[in-house]
Amino acid sequence: MLVDSPPHPRGAEAPAPPARRTAPRAVGLLLAVVVLAGVALASIAIGAKQLPPDQVWHGLFHDTGTYADVVVGERVWRTLLGLLAGAALGLAGAVLQALTRNPLADPGILGINAGASAAVVTAITFLGVTSLNGYVWFAFFGAAAVGALVWFLGGSRGATPVRLALAGTAISAALYGYLQAVMIMDNAALGRMRFWTVGSLASATQSTIVQVAPFMVVGTLLALGLARPLNAMAMGDDTARALGAHLNRTRALSMLAATMLCGAATAACGPIVFVGLMVPHLVRSFTGPDLRWILPYATVLSPVLLLGADVIGRMIVRPAELQVGIVTALLGGPVFIFLVRRRRTTQL
Repeated sequence: MLVDSPPHPRGAEAPAPPARRTAPRAVGLLLAVVVLAGVALASIAIGAKQLPPDQVWHGLFHDTGTYADVVVGERVWRTLLGLLAGAALGLAGAVLQALTRNPLADPGILGINAGASAAVVTAITFLGVTSLNGYVWFAFFGAAAVGALVWFLGGSRGATPVRLALAGTAISAALYGYLQAVMIMDNAALGRMRFWTVGSLASATQSTIVQVAPFMVVGTLLALGLARPLNAMAMGDDTARALGAHLNRTRALSMLAATMLCGAATAACGPIVFVGLMVPHLVRSFTGPDLRWILPYATVLSPVLLLGADVIGRMIVRPAELQVGIVTALLGGPVFIFLVRRRRTTQL
């Protein structure tokens, strides 16, 4: 015998079908891509040196080696690095927030930025490395080594979000102490590190992008593929196991993805704050906790923030420029405080 389901109480609405919930998110993601394209074009067209639109167009499609064409070419590489680094930082921040179940987590919580910075200052002081191409590899391997150490100290097969966060915080404190000691004793290292630690896209070259892009692409694909198991882990370890998730494998792959993304971005640009923290937090406020949407949105919107901050830094102190790491810090602090106070943080 069929039993009719009870009617919904008056005034209560039935849950929206999945398709109805998906459509606005898909449209929003498409709009975010359009905004990203606009910001990328602005990054090429606007700089510390003002160029008319016809010269920008000429530099893009009819490069003859003139000064204006060279400037446009430099802006193109700078924009490409901003796209890659922004996507890497935002995606890594979203993965780390899911991994640690902490909506305030960022790449610094696992010591990755500290590892990259310590490796660079070591290369400058003790190995005589002076070129950006040399910094890239030392920074990346420093970040990778610290990521592996955090995983080992965090319990490896028995790793938990709390253990990973505690291990990362302890290692970061030790490495930043070492960093400050070396820089105080070596004035040359202090001078070189001062620019790198601020965070900047100004040194972007084709060589730098070629070196870091493979790590960013692999890390991006790996992170996007972890959306479903990280969703399961958000419901608790026992529930995740019941759903068939492999906890240790997911945590290890998440650490690997975050290390590749943060290490490559930090190596190329220096440590840039707030991008990996603020954008996933903002995205979660309108997508909900589903990482199948958080990760793509963070991948698209984080470069919007990074490139937008870079354009602002080039405009406000012409003919000089303000490094993007300073601008993201100045913009990110107040905006993040506003988000925390005015928006309800969705639980991970």
